[in-house]
Amino acid sequence: MRSRGSARALRCAAGGRALASQARTVSIYTPQTFAARDGTVIARLVRDHPFATLITPGDPEPFISHLPLELAADRGPHGMLLGHMARANSHWRHFGNGASVAVFHGPHAYVSPSWYVDPATAVPTWNYAVAHVHGLAAPMRDQTETRALLDRLVRRYEAGRAQPWQLQLGGRPLEALLGAIVGFRLHIERVDTKLKFSQNRSAEDRDRVIAALRGESHPEATATAAWMESYARDG
Repeated sequence: MRSRGSARALRCAAGGRALASQARTVSIYTPQTFAARDGTVIARLVRDHPFATLITPGDPEPFISHLPLELAADRGPHGMLLGHMARANSHWRHFGNGASVAVFHGPHAYVSPSWYVDPATAVPTWNYAVAHVHGLAAPMRDQTETRALLDRLVRRYEAGRAQPWQLQLGGRPLEALLGAIVGFRLHIERVDTKLKFSQNRSAEDRDRVIAALRGESHPEATATAAWMESYARDG
């Protein structure tokens, strides 16, 4: 999946199939220097940072919800995002108003000009990764699909625990749970991705930024350093 502001296919290798989208416009200012080049990097951003901001047109204001989303790259022409929200949240009732946007925020960190070779000619900035996934959202009509989504989410986020919790509800308790939430699909139409990792600086400056971020105490800084290093290496 490649993200650019021109009309070209966005592809992401996943499970032997391709997640594709056509970008005709972009929803984020993205100089070509910061445009994503590798689809696997964008898929990693969405999968490693699944807690998204979902925005849907409303009247008079847009509806905004914050929730984890699952990437299903092998579903539909261009892939899907799958999620769920409380039925009491009226957001889902407005999916028919127009395309929704799911914003995925990757790592981000402050960059000090003191880290550059020539700090006197530089200014502070912020490095970050973000993806805007556009598409039409629609509620799941089959509760079996919603239950399967819940099972997958639980398995994913309980994995690695000494005693992973399992969703074992049945009968009326399960019916009550499924009745209180709405599963939904977002059919991906376009992805706008910006990876601002000091690509506009010299290789020496980038290396110095990576080293400085590694030395910071904040986990976002060290995560940004790791992403910068892998992106510089693998593209």
